[in-house]
Amino acid sequence: MQNCPADAFMVWRMFRIEAEVDKARRDLLRSRLRDTNTAASPVLRALRGTPGERELPLHVWASDEAGRLAGGLVGHTWTTWLHVTYLWVDDRHRGSGLGSRLLTTAERLARDERDCRSARVETWDFQAPGFYRKKGYEVVCVIPDYPPGITEYTLTKTLN
Repeated sequence: MQNCPADAFMVWRMFRIEAEVDKARRDLLRSRLRDTNTAASPVLRALRGTPGERELPLHVWASDEAGRLAGGLVGHTWTTWLHVTYLWVDDRHRGSGLGSRLLTTAERLARDERDCRSARVETWDFQAPGFYRKKGYEVVCVIPDYPPGITEYTLTKTLN
């Protein structure tokens, strides 16, 4: 600490830094960040107390003839956006158009029942960036080496 001014050292001594999972403090932090963001943004302030303020789950499932899970889409809507979190199709049903039907159904529900105008998804290079591009999504962010050796893509689409 020879190179640190005395007052800088004192400031750090006023805090106890911890690295632990604490759900109560996580929730408190989320609430305080939300309050700070709401105070700083007229858009978020206008959303406060409206139905658009909350994330609403949106799930679409497909079962095969035996009732087994053939594929599914898990996401949520928030304000005017659909966020696709997971989209998966069992190997036996890939190439059948099931993934397209799941995505199209989620987009239609988000647009027609929840007034969403846009959709977003994150996917890795070995997963489905080409699939989403074919469905009208555009790459808006590329993160190389996330995780190392893999590229992550964020894609968005305007829902018509």
